[in-house]
Amino acid sequence: MIDTRTAPYAALILRITLGIVFLAHAGLKVFVFTPAGAAQFFGSLGLPPALAYLTIAAETVGGIALILGFYTRWVSLALIPILLGAIAFVHGPAGFFFNNPNGGWEYLAFWIAALVAQALLGDGALAARAGSAKTAPTFSPRSA
Repeated sequence: MIDTRTAPYAALILRITLGIVFLAHAGLKVFVFTPAGAAQFFGSLGLPPALAYLTIAAETVGGIALILGFYTRWVSLALIPILLGAIAFVHGPAGFFFNNPNGGWEYLAFWIAALVAQALLGDGALAARAGSAKTAPTFSPRSA
């Protein structure tokens, strides 16, 4: 059974953690690889180089939105294609385990699962704006 007293704080912790990790990945592209270097890498994969800039923007805006709790459900779902792209074009060929040369897709799969869990959980505590006008009903032992 879900503890309705602590579940909003669990969603908050997950939401903030996901947001920080997305900001870290955007920061890696900006401060370590540089946006131009990221664009060149995307181009080397056969992707449009401009997609790197879009990815950096999505990771930055999405990370901030998650931390603030702004449309958490939608932002969580919207960030999943970035990770699927990273699996398909970069980490998938390296195999499953992330410690393989060139990193496998294990970490990205877990990250996707965490985003899906966040989308199902919702905003949690201290959110700036709820993701929908309606909230899920609260279930009690007597509701069955």
